[in-house]
Formats: sequence, C-alpha cells, structure tokens
Amino acid sequence: MAAAPKRVQVNSGIVEGFVRRGMRRFRGIPYAEPPVGPLRLKAPRPVQPWEGVRRCTRFGAVPYQPKVFTPQKRRSENCRTLNVVTPEELPDGPLPVMFYIYGGGYFLGASASPPYEGSILARRGCVYVSANYRVGALGAFDLSSLSDAEHVIESNVYLRDLVLALQWVRDNVRAFGGDPDNVTIFGESAGASAVETLMTTPAAAGLFHRAIIQSTASGLAAGADTIAHEARRFAELLGAGPDNAAETVMNASPRQLLRAQRKLIAEGGFPFGPSVDGDYLPSAPVDAIERGDAQRVPLIIGSNADEARLFTKAIKVMPLSEAEQLEILARGGPGYLERIVGAYPGYPSKEARLRLAGDMFFTSSVWRIARAHQQFAPVYVYQFDYAPWPVRAAGLNGSHATELLAVFGNYRGPAGPLLAGSFTHRDASRVVDDVQERWVAFARNGVPSEDWPTYRGPDWPVMVFDRVTCVEKNLGVDRRDVWAGFTLSAPQRPPKAS
Repeated sequence: MAAAPKRVQVNSGIVEGFVRRGMRRFRGIPYAEPPVGPLRLKAPRPVQPWEGVRRCTRFGAVPYQPKVFTPQKRRSENCRTLNVVTPEELPDGPLPVMFYIYGGGYFLGASASPPYEGSILARRGCVYVSANYRVGALGAFDLSSLSDAEHVIESNVYLRDLVLALQWVRDNVRAFGGDPDNVTIFGESAGASAVETLMTTPAAAGLFHRAIIQSTASGLAAGADTIAHEARRFAELLGAGPDNAAETVMNASPRQLLRAQRKLIAEGGFPFGPSVDGDYLPSAPVDAIERGDAQRVPLIIGSNADEARLFTKAIKVMPLSEAEQLEILARGGPGYLERIVGAYPGYPSKEARLRLAGDMFFTSSVWRIARAHQQFAPVYVYQFDYAPWPVRAAGLNGSHATELLAVFGNYRGPAGPLLAGSFTHRDASRVVDDVQERWVAFARNGVPSEDWPTYRGPDWPVMVFDRVTCVEKNLGVDRRDVWAGFTLSAPQRPPKAS
C-alpha cells in the first residue's frame, strides 16, 4: 500500500483534489469543451489543455434543467465534468473502475446529487467515477431533424457525451489507481437505459467490460419519425416557423428552451432518450441485445419489488389510471390486453394497477433483456425488496430508486439513522454490506458471489435482497411470461403532472 498524491496529471493538465476520511476526491474535472455557440447540440469535443494546476474540489455546474430538481444552484450548459473517488492508500495493482450514470428521465439529474457521492462504495476497493451528461432539450432530445444547411444539429448528443467521458476514463484513470481494462458501467432508471444503450452503441465498444442495469425504463428508445414529429412541435412552441426551426433552437436561451420543453410535456409529449438514428445508434437497444449485437459483457440486471409506487407521490409521470393502461396495452396487438390484465388479480384495483405499471415500464424490460443476453454472456438477476420502516412510512417500500440507498451506502452515511430508523439501522447496514460487496466483486472479476447463480432455465434464479437475502427460482413467473413479445414501441406520453 502507498499513499497517493492529491495532484494528478491527466491528458489535459494537472488536477488537484482533496482527502477526506481516507478517500481522495476529485470534483468537477472537465472532459469536454463548453457546448455553447456553434457547439450547442453538437458532438462533444475533448477539453483543451490548461496551464498550471486546476483545483478540482467542487462539483461542476449541473446540466441545465428545471431548477426545482437541481442539487445545487449552479446550472449551466457548460456542465460536462466528471468526479473521481479513490482510496488514499492504493494497493500495488490497479483497482477496478465503477462508472455511474445517473437517472432522471433524461430531462433531470446530475452527478452532484448527494446520494451519488460514491465514497462509501469506493472504500470497498474500486475507483468510482461519475459524469454529467446533457439532459432534456439541450442534449437528450434529438432535434437533428430540424437541421438546415447553415445550422447542423447532431443526434444523441447526450450519448456522445457519455462515450467521451468513458474515453477519458480509458485514457486517464490509471493515474488515479484504476484499471482502464476493467471498467464497469452502472446506472439506475434512465441511467440504466443509458447503460443498455451503451451496450449497443458501436462507438462505445471496448470502453467497458461489465455492466449493471438497475430498474431500466422501458420504451424510451424512439425512431426517427416519432422524434421528428415531437421536434417540429417543440420548434413551434419556441415560436419558430418551418424555415427557421434550427436557427431558433440554436439561438434560444436555456430558459426559453426549458419553457418550451415544459409546454411539450404538458401537452403529453415525452421525447427524451435514445434516438434510433440508424447511424450513431443503429437500432433500438433491446432489439440489438436480442439479436446478440450488444457487447457481450457480464451483466447484473434487476428491479425493485414495487417500482411504480414512487410515481404516486411527487413524481406523477406514469400512466396509472385504468383507461391509460388499457389504451397502452391495446396498442400491443391482439390478445395482449386480456392476457396481461388477467395476470393481475383484482384489476383494476389500485394495487393491481400499480403492479401492472411497474412491470410494464420497468420489470418487463428486465425479464426481456436478461432472457436475451444470457445466451451470449453471464447474467445475474436481482429483485430489491428491502425497505426499513422510515421508507415504508413514506409509502415507498420496494419502490423505484430505493435500492440506491444500499448501492451507495446511504444507510451507512451521516443520514443513515434517519433513513433507516434507529431500530432497523443494523439491518440496513447489513443490506448495504451485502449489496456493495457483490457489486464491487462483480466489478473486480465478473462474478458477484458464489451463491448467486447465473440466470438460466429452467429455474431462472433471482437474488432477492431483503433483511434475509436469498435466491428464488422462477420469481414472478405468473407475470413474466404474459409480457413476452410486448413492446412499448415509442415513448409513452405521461399525463400532465399535478
């Protein structure tokens, strides 16, 4: 073991971090040139080198988004920075790298969010990296169809951001004690969708070696015609005509773009996420995975026991009414509606609608991806059930995103007793240990633990995380098979938020 320096030489210059509680932390390292002026909505360019030492002790500005959701006040288009956390005392050999991609529906989120700080995870023996990428109309909404001869807008610029950030890891992480030949990408919700998308993005080939998909969101990848329709409407909401749409978008202020984005969502539009452009992203990620066209890397994938419950609270962006759900199911083709509804006893009771919504938008994708990818690489499937009494009291037991408290060790952090409850804090700490040890072991060698079997028939075993963790065979088989073949072919339009 040797103490590592607080100053590190990267390709673009020298960065200086700080040490706290035995962990080196570098925040706000730029990896791309500011996407402003003619570079707005263009593929990212690597940051230009700087002179002297750059102090990297504060998180960079968050991607421009609605202010109410940001973890800090500084919002900016110039947001493409990344953060590195690594043990102060490094072993003789390089550590595995864990690269986290935040969620937020592709229109919210930032690596500066306190739950993603990462030091408790890195303490287990990895180099932890998190990176900002552009969200919403400034990066995760494909407006390339509006391009004209003078104003060229590129597709999937958020995805290109993530690829450039992974290239930065490849080129620089060794200086922080990490192994560029052992990188695990992981993410939750839209971040999980980004992981599955990177698995099928040709430009990302070879930049990572394992993947963890936590509660991936279904139906976010859309085709060119669908996105072009939404782009035209967005330009109209900005006040553009048919001849100046691209110019209007390129010259609008961030606030004007957010205002038009808010109006589009209020109308029922939700165009954020991967765009199947036939070039940078040749096909829908799940379709590519089923054909074996994804990177054949070991995979952990899973969901939570009651995904949809979060969306009955502050984030009301999911079709939960009977009418909305039946309309979506009917679009799947003959027989799907009756077959799927029949698998949810008591439908249309509230509990049955919640379970159906969670499976439609999250768990069905887990089943589909796991079943396909296990033909080409090892797959480990989990379900996260654990919820201490404060989480249950908030009505969020087993809901979307609750596994993050274990993955990042938040139950062990300063707010741990509040999040876990004084009487159940010990149980929560055990769950943190269990999840983190498996995640880091997987990052190290591709196997999370000896007692976690790969996902294969006829038993299709699933690791269930709870107060007592165990393996269950054919978990959810009564619901799993009825979704076979059903596809959310385009982004679903959520109801108006209330």
